Amino acid sequence: MRVSQSPPDQSQPDRPQHNRPLLNRRLAGLGTTIFAEMSARAVATGSINLGQGFPDTDGPVKIAQIAADAILAGRGNQYPPGPGIPELRQAVADHAARFYGLRYDPADEILVTAGATEAVAAALLALVEPGDEVIAFEPYYDSYAANIAMAGGVRVPVTLRPPAFRPDIDELARKITERTRLILLNTPHNPTGSVFTRDELAAIARLAVERDLLLVTDEVYEHLVFHGEHVPIASFPGMRERTVTISSAGKTFSFTGWKIGWVKATPELVTAVKTTKQFMTYVSGGPFQYAVAEALALPDEYYTALRADLKAKRDLLVPGLAALGFTVYPPQGTYFVTTDIAGLGERDGMEFCRTLPERAGVVAIPSAVFYDDKAAARTLVRFAFCKRPEVLTQALARLSRLTAS
Repeated sequence: MRVSQSPPDQSQPDRPQHNRPLLNRRLAGLGTTIFAEMSARAVATGSINLGQGFPDTDGPVKIAQIAADAILAGRGNQYPPGPGIPELRQAVADHAARFYGLRYDPADEILVTAGATEAVAAALLALVEPGDEVIAFEPYYDSYAANIAMAGGVRVPVTLRPPAFRPDIDELARKITERTRLILLNTPHNPTGSVFTRDELAAIARLAVERDLLLVTDEVYEHLVFHGEHVPIASFPGMRERTVTISSAGKTFSFTGWKIGWVKATPELVTAVKTTKQFMTYVSGGPFQYAVAEALALPDEYYTALRADLKAKRDLLVPGLAALGFTVYPPQGTYFVTTDIAGLGERDGMEFCRTLPERAGVVAIPSAVFYDDKAAARTLVRFAFCKRPEVLTQALARLSRLTAS
């Protein structure tokens, strides 16, 4: 007679014991990006997502059709050329000449990337040695901190302060040391919406030339300027040869999921960035590259309408938030607005944002995640207004529950 034996309980398998943390210590404390966390909360609670910066409508239908046709015709379904398809590199060069009078050789001064996020990462990994200092204007997009850490660099913030969020050039000059490798610039600026002026950029450029610094500039919001003008820092004397300029199609054409970005720089700098980029994604988005090449050639009327549409949405959300008791800092560009919740009796932006979906059915982003100096942003909260007007109106109605309660 056989006695049956129950199989061993495998519900809790033995786990290896590690003597040190698994995560690289350079990335300790970064955790899951706040955008993934808050967007997941939006889905789970059925909240209106004014946190992550993506439009709730797609870009031009004819541009989407070009991508669809490319897929069906087999254009770009296999690996495209490493630097990007020639048509897109030429279009990026033509765009720079058309809008800014800057000349780039599409053959060796343009590199196509998997969005601007990869371009920034590849640039910092290529140009920063362990121990090098990287100056960034705080608050900054959260991937900047991660990218600097991955490269082994030391992050040195220069803080933009409310209400105007202007760069302090004297502070910038003081922060430059013998260990400073580069300045990481973002204008129009996420999350504050500040657009650096021509004089401010000229002063930054002079410091870069005098101290022999490289400059990586993220200009993805270049066409979303409501007040002032976007001036590429590469256009200033001595900057063309020391600047890596980054942009992408996502924000300009409302196709953020396509992840098509690019780098413009001298052949030497492009080669350096390409050296790291090729071991990251290698290539991406072949069919979408053909569509973006056509999108960059859209007439001026498209860009004018884009700005007008986003400005109208800004002008809907900003006064609406102010009427509810938020202190609002109207942005000059991008599609984000920074607010202060202290007037609502709130004292912690992180706690406010984590409870907002349940309290009001809206998702926002706590600005503290963009700062090293958490105290400077304790009560600051960012909202995105790249949504349909009716969605913004509904979000304001939901937020009114805060004051009603």
